[in-house]
Amino acid sequence: MTQVEVIKKAIENMILDKGSLLGVEVEVDGRSYQAQLVTMEDMEDVEKVPKVEDGRFLKGQIYTLKVPKVKGGSTLSVKINWSQKLAYNDGQFCLNVPFSFPAYVNPVGKKISKREKISLKVNSGTGREILWTNASHPLKELKHQDGKLSFLYEAQVPTWSSSDFTFSYTFTSIDFFGGVLLQSPSLRDFDERETFCFYLFPGNIQSRKVFKKEVVFLIDISGSMKGDPLEYTKNALVASVSKLNPEDSFNIIAFNEEVHLFSSTMKLATKEAISNAIEWVGTNLIGNGSTNILLPLHEAMKLLAKTIDSIPLIFLVTDGAVEDEKQICNNMIDYLKSEQSICPRISTFGIGSYCNHYFLQKLAHIGRGHYDAAYDADTINFRMQRLFASASSVILANIKMDTLVDLDSLELFPSHIPDLSSRSPLIVSGRYDGGFPDTVKISGTLADMNNFVIELKVQRAKDVPLERVLARRHIDMLTAQAWLLGTKELEEKVAKISIQTGVPCEYTRMILVQTDKATKAPDPVLLQEVYKKLKLQKKVESEGPKNIFLGKLGVGFGNLTATAQNLPPGFEKAKSSDPADLLVKAASNCCSQLADRFCCICCIQSCSYVNNQCAVVLTQLCAALACVECINCCYELCSCF
Repeated sequence: MTQVEVIKKAIENMILDKGSLLGVEVEVDGRSYQAQLVTMEDMEDVEKVPKVEDGRFLKGQIYTLKVPKVKGGSTLSVKINWSQKLAYNDGQFCLNVPFSFPAYVNPVGKKISKREKISLKVNSGTGREILWTNASHPLKELKHQDGKLSFLYEAQVPTWSSSDFTFSYTFTSIDFFGGVLLQSPSLRDFDERETFCFYLFPGNIQSRKVFKKEVVFLIDISGSMKGDPLEYTKNALVASVSKLNPEDSFNIIAFNEEVHLFSSTMKLATKEAISNAIEWVGTNLIGNGSTNILLPLHEAMKLLAKTIDSIPLIFLVTDGAVEDEKQICNNMIDYLKSEQSICPRISTFGIGSYCNHYFLQKLAHIGRGHYDAAYDADTINFRMQRLFASASSVILANIKMDTLVDLDSLELFPSHIPDLSSRSPLIVSGRYDGGFPDTVKISGTLADMNNFVIELKVQRAKDVPLERVLARRHIDMLTAQAWLLGTKELEEKVAKISIQTGVPCEYTRMILVQTDKATKAPDPVLLQEVYKKLKLQKKVESEGPKNIFLGKLGVGFGNLTATAQNLPPGFEKAKSSDPADLLVKAASNCCSQLADRFCCICCIQSCSYVNNQCAVVLTQLCAALACVECINCCYELCSCF
């Protein structure tokens, strides 16, 4: 009996663009495993939960889990479900799905038919005409109706696909347009209120005027930022400053336990000022010291205090967690209540897993800004520039929904409506009680300081499961609110939404439940009720190893200890004995294609039968040849078996 590592590699857009791993189904040797979510309280009642996780993230894009007792030659069927937020670029929605397969996934000694199939259904939910603009594979169009498209690709291929699947579509409208979708709660919904989703698109007018802006960049230069994180951050900062318009003004504050200002006043974005700023960044942004976020925020507020006819923007970048995060949020809430024509917008960017991403999200919600994160250093540059471009391209500000004041109750996500950017659509959702109007009146301020008003039609959502579509954003925003307020009731509410929708959160844990093939998967809500009525301890004792406890899929609430010790982002103690870690290391090597072919499953199986004496000889031989990187790569991968 051996353990088989099932590794799911998700591309950057899937995990980092507000994506979620929703579940796994595995079938092997007559056994079936299906993912379910349980609350953390239920897990605390179990004394026999293994301390070594049977599932975890190796990197931001790779999740590994173990399936026990798999015999050699068995056929392993794995189905993985996930959700992801579509990217929005130049007026187009873009989908990117991993569809490339390494050579070692082919079963050894078996000739199987290599048949690829992709079934794609698009439902925009708007009812408007949509046009598909690009596809990586030869799709056959099956259906084309207002707001809906359907495609199929199926082919017999000599080799598996070596490219990911991409697809993009756009709307035909060139002007502002939007709408409101309503949906009644499901039968098992613990929240009996109705769900609504309001959306507003900027249209495809590329020449639409954007607000003049005053920008203050707050850049963390604590000791943990040394090396690649700070270098990539500097590159993104320089690129963002260089794209400012001449009528914009800016400043840069580098911070650790102190603040270091590029200028004592805001500077117009002239060529000379930008050149001086780039030189200053290269000289002064050096990683050293600890982290203090409140001090630079106060300095930025002072610099933007007299803004009148521009959008004031604060762009915070950090890789650490600090003890006064709740105080910072409360201070910003009090400050933004002051009577100003346009309050500063706060956008935040987190690097690595040690900063408190829920603090950064909450700070962005309070400041009507945007939030993003990079868990790998090589994605910092792209994601930072994308965040700044979206946050700084405001075309409609101070947006209000005036016609919803007569509802009996209203819960908004986010609670403060952000501005509309030319780089991304605006989506506001929530729950309500009462009679929803037939139209919703939206008002705001355009970049020329004229008033803007539009009436949006309200309609019932058809064929769009709003509850599941909106689950990730509702869970994240409620989790950030629960962290700030520290209320148990909110945590329990988040856990209920998580179990009801199947979307993981910080307060639930995913397990693999073993069932027979003929047994239908239990309803997640019913399963939760079973766990409440029966002690999970007894279930574990009676069923033995049938339940597999996977690692948490949340990002956590920051790591104060790691920040105080100035550990670099994502630093973790490597487990050299874990084959999956070595596989990732090999796969990321420049010789990964060679490793696909030589470090195949037959080689791995052969290594598992080698005795200790032979293993020592092979180890010494490989060590002697380790100067060749490819040999070293294969040695590390195979010697673990």
